[in-house]
Amino acid sequence: MHRVGRRTVLSSALLAPALGAAGPVRLPQKVRLGLIGLEGHPDEVLRPLPNLPDVELAAIAHPNERVARRAIRSDRLAAAHYYADYRQMLDHEQLDVVGVCNSDGERARAVLDCLDRKLHVVSEKPLACEMADLDAIRKAVAHQGVRLSMLLPMRLLPEYLALKQIVDSGEIGEVAQMAGQKSYKYNPWPAWKAKRATYCSTMIWIGPHMVDLMRFTSGRDMRQVASLETRIGHPEIGDAENSTGTLFTLDNGGAATLHMDFLRPGSAPSHGDDRLRLAGTRGVAEYQAATGVTVISDGRPPRTITDLPPARSLFTEVLESIYNGKAAPVSLSDVYRVSEIVIRAREAAVKRQVLSV
Repeated sequence: MHRVGRRTVLSSALLAPALGAAGPVRLPQKVRLGLIGLEGHPDEVLRPLPNLPDVELAAIAHPNERVARRAIRSDRLAAAHYYADYRQMLDHEQLDVVGVCNSDGERARAVLDCLDRKLHVVSEKPLACEMADLDAIRKAVAHQGVRLSMLLPMRLLPEYLALKQIVDSGEIGEVAQMAGQKSYKYNPWPAWKAKRATYCSTMIWIGPHMVDLMRFTSGRDMRQVASLETRIGHPEIGDAENSTGTLFTLDNGGAATLHMDFLRPGSAPSHGDDRLRLAGTRGVAEYQAATGVTVISDGRPPRTITDLPPARSLFTEVLESIYNGKAAPVSLSDVYRVSEIVIRAREAAVKRQVLSV
C-alpha cells in the first residue's frame, strides 16, 4: 500500500468549490469515501469535497499508480491510500461510500462487490453492459438495503433545470416530440474504449446522459426503440462506434430522436456540442450552447431565458439523501430505467429490430 502523492490533478476544478454550493455541507457523521477508477466523471465525486468537511477520501484504486498520483494534487486528497486492485481496497479499508469510475466492462462487477460489502455506491454510467448484470445489481441493492446512484450530473445543470421548469409550468403544453444531440471530439481515445470487452458501446456509454435529460425535462418515458450504431473511418478507435441514430416511441405516442457521434473536429471551440429540443402542443423549448435556452409558445413572443436556476452538485445531493434525509437527485427508479433503455437501444441496433423498452 502506498500513499497517493501530491502531484498533478486531472482538472484544476477539483480544487474549486462544487457548482452551486453556497458553503460547507455538513453531515451527521464522518464519511469515508473510496474511489475505484478514474474513467468518465470522477470530477463529479472529487470536485465537491472541499465543501464536504465530513467526507474523507480514504482510498483510491487504479491499475496505474502514476495516473492515480496525477489525479490528486490537493493536500486534503493526497492522504488517500493507493491500491492497484480495488478488491484489496475493499478488503483493507473501512469505507462508507464508493465512487465506481472504472471501465464499462469492469463496472458491474465492481458495483456488485461494493454492494456485497453493504457499501453505498455512486457509479459512473452505465451501470452495466448487459441486462443480466443490471438485474443482479437491482437484486443486490434490494437485498443489502444500501443506496445506489449514477453519475447523471447534466440534469442538475442550469440549462436543463430551466427546460424542466418551462415544461412543468405548462407553457409549451404536452411534449409530443423531442430531439437530442451529443457530439464529441474523439481524441484522445483511451485504450479501454477501443475494445468491446471494456467499452459497452457508444449508445450505452454516452446515451444515458441524453436519455435521462429527455425523460427528466419532458416528464415522458420511452416505450419502443429502433437504433443504429456504426464506425465510419477512424480505425484507431477500434471496436467503438462514432455514429449513432436512435428513434423512440414515447409513452403518449409521440416521438423522440437521439443522434450521437465522436466526429466533432479538433478545431471546434469546445469538446462537446449537446442540444435538446422539446416540442409541445403549445410551443417549443430548446437548448444549445450557441443560442442558450429559448422558448416559443402560443401568445408570447420568442425569448431567451437568461435567469437560470443555480447549478447543483449531484454527489453532494446524493450524500445528503443518504445522511440528511433529503430527496435523491436521481431516483433509483430513474437509474434503473435509464440503464434499461440504453441497453435495449444497443440491442435494437445489433438486431436491427424495433424493440419494446
